[in-house]
Amino acid sequence: MIEAAMIWNEPNNKSHWDPEIDPDWTRFAEMAILAADAIGAANPAVTRVLGGISPIDPRFMGRMQDFGVLDHVDAVAVHGFPLDWNLWQIHEWPSKIDEIRAVTGLPVWVSEVGVSSFGAEEIQRWGLERTAELLKGKVERCQWYSLYDLPSEWEATTRHKEAEGSSYYRHFYMGLLREDGTPKPALEAFARHAADFGLVQWFHFEDHRLDDAVSWMKRLGVRQLRTGLSWADRFQPNALDWFDRQMQALEDFDVTITFCFTPEHRGIAPHHTSAPQVPEEFAEFCAEMIDRYAPKQERRLATSSPSMAVLGPR
Repeated sequence: MIEAAMIWNEPNNKSHWDPEIDPDWTRFAEMAILAADAIGAANPAVTRVLGGISPIDPRFMGRMQDFGVLDHVDAVAVHGFPLDWNLWQIHEWPSKIDEIRAVTGLPVWVSEVGVSSFGAEEIQRWGLERTAELLKGKVERCQWYSLYDLPSEWEATTRHKEAEGSSYYRHFYMGLLREDGTPKPALEAFARHAADFGLVQWFHFEDHRLDDAVSWMKRLGVRQLRTGLSWADRFQPNALDWFDRQMQALEDFDVTITFCFTPEHRGIAPHHTSAPQVPEEFAEFCAEMIDRYAPKQERRLATSSPSMAVLGPR
């Protein structure tokens, strides 16, 4: 079920990591190393991925290299949205990947790429096709964001409505499906690339869309899915019941699970972007989730010979 674990999300973006608390990312580096080692101890077969960076910044990646973080992970990741937010054009994707490859020899994943339909649905479809031309076969993993539009009554909680202005509303139009569940033109285009592209879909706590999402992903032929388990949600009532339901529903996919979001009461500041007071606690959460949903024994049996699989553990 879980084939890869991503350590945080967009750590160089203030929407996910507070630079005032950790201006040089030393706290993040310490936490990331602890988490990577905890995941590796829980199940060394799980691929450990440094959380996708946004913006794509080779200087940040170089800093992670200098701190030793890249010695503890198996891949690095980047996020890009050149038709919506980035200050570069879509045809620059190959050069952006090359900037990261100049820093590290680790595999480079594009763990989030997408195009909103905020301006026009035709632009989203064109952007998906052009992205496929530029990235398919050029990176080790490419994951499209996302299946659903964000419901208009929800808040884009990791973004800054006051600071982003009209750009904020693009977050609500990133889906292949409209808010009412009807397909956009890009859905058909995505289906042609589903064997090569993964899909990104975040599920909120007790998200009502989970079963519908699974149905759509199977119809589209999705095999690789990136989603998340929130450390902050671990402190919600009945958290493990929801986590169990979510992960059971996703058991037919190859899942990259993203671990992120600091619980308010465990952060240096009471916010999900804060560095934790005790970074070992985040590592413990990561290990707990791997033990629960990708246990070492289960991985070993899945790759053993048929006769050994029948015999089971001794």
